[in-house]
Amino acid sequence: MGSVMIIEERMSTFIDSLDRGNASYLNEIETHAIETQVPVIRRSMQSLLKFLLALSKPKNILEVGTAVGFSALFMCEYGTEDCHVTTIEKYEKRILQARENFKKYGGEDRITLLEGDAAEVLKKLAGPFDMIFMDAAKGQYIFFLPEVLRLLAPGGILVSDNVLQDGDVIESRFAVTRRNRTIHARMREYLYELKHTSGLETVVLPVGDGAALTVKR
Repeated sequence: MGSVMIIEERMSTFIDSLDRGNASYLNEIETHAIETQVPVIRRSMQSLLKFLLALSKPKNILEVGTAVGFSALFMCEYGTEDCHVTTIEKYEKRILQARENFKKYGGEDRITLLEGDAAEVLKKLAGPFDMIFMDAAKGQYIFFLPEVLRLLAPGGILVSDNVLQDGDVIESRFAVTRRNRTIHARMREYLYELKHTSGLETVVLPVGDGAALTVKR
């Protein structure tokens, strides 16, 4: 089912066409990322993030998975003027590109980039964070969850991207290619935990490649 859109493509295109667009420097980063096959958050996810930033006005934001820094700069652009983003990345090449982008587009004062494996880095953080944006390797979400929930402030929101895996998540494990079965099982477990952990309220939305929004009571 990998090629089937979660939301019918024409509907998705129409909804995206309503968007007022982003700051030109973000378009620049996004275009370059797409050309060099670096994943960036999809347009519908960008709209959702803009809305959540306006609604909850988080001051301290944690991002798991920096890539080239597009979403960290995006959250600074559309968050409150005094918000701060702490972001974690382990791939050296992307770290260099992200640092370059932060320097070039004035994000250095408002963004702290922590290098290393999120599983280790998260343990060293004190928090609390008003918003946590999970956008790393999908098979790792379940392992990050205990630390992420520890770091999330009461009333804080956890935004998890790419949780529906291009629709694969609804398939039986045997319908999923063997190399994706582990991720499939772990993502199902992750969504189950978000929906069944006491003290959490979670909604899963078919936005982009699937977004889970979780509030800590």
